[in-house]
Amino acid sequence: MSRDIEQHTPMMQQYLKIKAEHPKQIVFYRMGDFYELFFDDAREAAQLLDITLTARGKTAGKPIPMAGVPYHAAEGYLAKLVKMGRSVVICEQVGDPATSKGPVERKVTRVLTPGTLSDEAFLSERNDNRVCALVAHEGAIGLAHMEVSSGHFAVIMIEHPQQLDTELFRLKPAEILIPEGFDRHLITTDNSAIQETPVWHFDLETCQRLLCTQFRVKDLSGFGIQHLPLCVKAAGALLQFAQETQRNQLPQIRGISLESTDDSLILDPTARRNLEIDENLRGDEVYTLAWVLDQTKTAMGSRTLKRWLNRPLRNVQQIQQRLDFIDQISQSYLYENIQEALKKISDIERSLTRVGMGSARPRDLTRIAEALQQVPHIQELLKDQNSSLANTLKLEIQPHTDIEQLISHAIIENPPLLVRDGGVIATGYDEELDELRAMSENAGSFLLQLEQTERQKTGLSSLKVGYNRIHGYYIEVSKGAQFEVPAEYTRRQTLKNAERYITPELKAFEDKALSAKSRALSREKRLYEELLQTIATSLAGLQQTARGLAALDVLCCFAERSETLNLSRPELSQQPGISIKGGRHLVVEQITDIPFVPNDIDLHEQRRLLVITGPNMGGKSTYMRQVAHIVLLAHCGCCVPASSAVIGPVDRIFTRMGSSDDIASGRSTFMVEMTETANILHNATSNSLILMDEIGRGTSTFDGLSLAWAAAEYLATEVKSMTLFATHYFEMTELPDTLPYCTNVHLDATEHKDEIIFMHKVQEGPASRSFGLQVAQLAGVPGLVISNAKSKLEVLENKDVVTTTRSNAPVQNDLFASYSDHPALSFVETIQPDNISPREALDILYRIKALTKEK
Repeated sequence: MSRDIEQHTPMMQQYLKIKAEHPKQIVFYRMGDFYELFFDDAREAAQLLDITLTARGKTAGKPIPMAGVPYHAAEGYLAKLVKMGRSVVICEQVGDPATSKGPVERKVTRVLTPGTLSDEAFLSERNDNRVCALVAHEGAIGLAHMEVSSGHFAVIMIEHPQQLDTELFRLKPAEILIPEGFDRHLITTDNSAIQETPVWHFDLETCQRLLCTQFRVKDLSGFGIQHLPLCVKAAGALLQFAQETQRNQLPQIRGISLESTDDSLILDPTARRNLEIDENLRGDEVYTLAWVLDQTKTAMGSRTLKRWLNRPLRNVQQIQQRLDFIDQISQSYLYENIQEALKKISDIERSLTRVGMGSARPRDLTRIAEALQQVPHIQELLKDQNSSLANTLKLEIQPHTDIEQLISHAIIENPPLLVRDGGVIATGYDEELDELRAMSENAGSFLLQLEQTERQKTGLSSLKVGYNRIHGYYIEVSKGAQFEVPAEYTRRQTLKNAERYITPELKAFEDKALSAKSRALSREKRLYEELLQTIATSLAGLQQTARGLAALDVLCCFAERSETLNLSRPELSQQPGISIKGGRHLVVEQITDIPFVPNDIDLHEQRRLLVITGPNMGGKSTYMRQVAHIVLLAHCGCCVPASSAVIGPVDRIFTRMGSSDDIASGRSTFMVEMTETANILHNATSNSLILMDEIGRGTSTFDGLSLAWAAAEYLATEVKSMTLFATHYFEMTELPDTLPYCTNVHLDATEHKDEIIFMHKVQEGPASRSFGLQVAQLAGVPGLVISNAKSKLEVLENKDVVTTTRSNAPVQNDLFASYSDHPALSFVETIQPDNISPREALDILYRIKALTKEK
């Protein structure tokens, strides 16, 4: 390897050594005003970024493939690569080109990976950007997740591999770190970049030491993870990975929290998809629950809202505290005044992270100062609020007046984007900087003043003060006046008709003036770095204020939504069941032009399974989802779209709705349906809320009906969960006759002048019709098809195709059996009525009678 490197130029040797340390990443190598890429990196970047691939110069006798981007425009290119899941190494010039012998010294200053971004340009403002680490042992998995840009750091102990999907779908990590040899089949998400790292990075002792050093503690018992070695391994490896990529000790990571599946309402990936909490089935945020609710005034509030929605609480005390606070600030519409103040607060959560990492830009600091200026006003607004949560928020949200005043004094009101542009530090903050700026900016006036002074002192009216790039500043007099110059003048240059001199005063000015601009910029950078370090000493308290403001933002958002959308406070009960009066679907209600029809639901120990029938598009799915949304919102501490809601203990929400193939895994629609059903039947408890829609529709009628019947019976008698079971099998309406916990309800429709009108009102009892042909007509199916379907329906309805008995099982003729014509019918088809006599006709009747007895 060393012999190969020696064949290259010194600069390429430097590059190749750095590239050898980062073989899997794209290296952006700083050369003057450009980031250059070489060899395979250049070829790949040229294709991905649509930039020109060139070949300049040679090394080891071969042309060098090369591509580059201007350093001042690099952010856009870097963001594009990271969004594609690629990691990029930033290699900067750290040496001085003026004093360097050979290539300027360079080193890696940062590694950009999809999950460890902190730069504003690379991040979605209102969404978290997480990186996860996983480590497994004997079926158990330790999961750690971090949001580098905000400082959130947590671990989860996963006892069963199937729970991993649930957590990864909730967290939506941009990147997942795994040890070599980890079973990748356990990771089903396809939206994450996966980074494999050596096993020794997950060494328990090393990870414990690293975490204790980071948190400045003796052991990890205070964080509740000391007895969870898999969590410690995952957290330690993740912290090391983040530190290496950021080339920073991550001072914003000051602690770690242990999340438990027992603390929150569990929603598996299927439930999250079907309920469209913050992402719809098309993959964007429009028409989701978060889309309707998110009226937060800050980006950090928006992110907090989505965390709350994706991890609903089960701690009733915490939920009640949120609801109590919302009630209080809704009185006299206090939340409106708080929201006005919050509008003036930007994303200081991420700005503070960049302060801690030393990468904050001037505008990050002004945002922090502007936010802190609003805190006293917010404190005043909260002064009279005495609920438990209000008191907590008042303790968290502190003004940090010293930091606010420091920033306001140090940074100009509208600073440039970058420190390197200069002009960031305010006049009056530093005397030396002010002097250097004055020299740089006022050199012309100083020279004019000096010229006037010297003329008066020497009496030489032709004396002038000048400057050239070779000799610097000078005092010039004519040849004839050279003998009249003062003794302190020192000859600097002789010309044909003049002599040029320098004085101690002019020399002192020259030394300052020639370097004033660069020295001013250098001084400004140093002052800025010192300012960041000073602010970082208060980072913990500032982060606490940011978290408090984010939580307050969400609570005010809930209060505003409650008033605007006519929501009501839910009651959380210890008695099993769900009782909702006038429930509504929050999303559908916002996007429909017609008044939404509210509906009730009543589930309790003697009424645990509702068989829901009714026409397609009649509202069965909407009805089921709105119940789940109301339960979820109640556990977030949010008011709900209902006139009243009493919610008993709920541990999980399951859904089996819709149908789609999983082509990548080779699973048919019916296989996906049965897999989801099996998951529910295995994992549901008596406190689970289950939404099941159209079980068994992906196979033959006989098989599907049998499966649907058996699944409903199992849920009602064995699991005893709270279940909404929508079906088009009318035979399922017989279930309440044999199951004590089962009840029929239906959504009705009516016909008017060949048009179907959906009533959208849930009523007791089974539906009388499915209105399938009417819905098909509404969808635009050709009239001939509808007409033929009606004819076929009449035939089928006259055949006793499916019957049910009181023996708890559906009975059906085999739809796939081969039905030959009846012998009597075949014989009748041979008769020629116009060619038979009366005697023959009588014989034919006896023959037909005999044939009817044969089959």
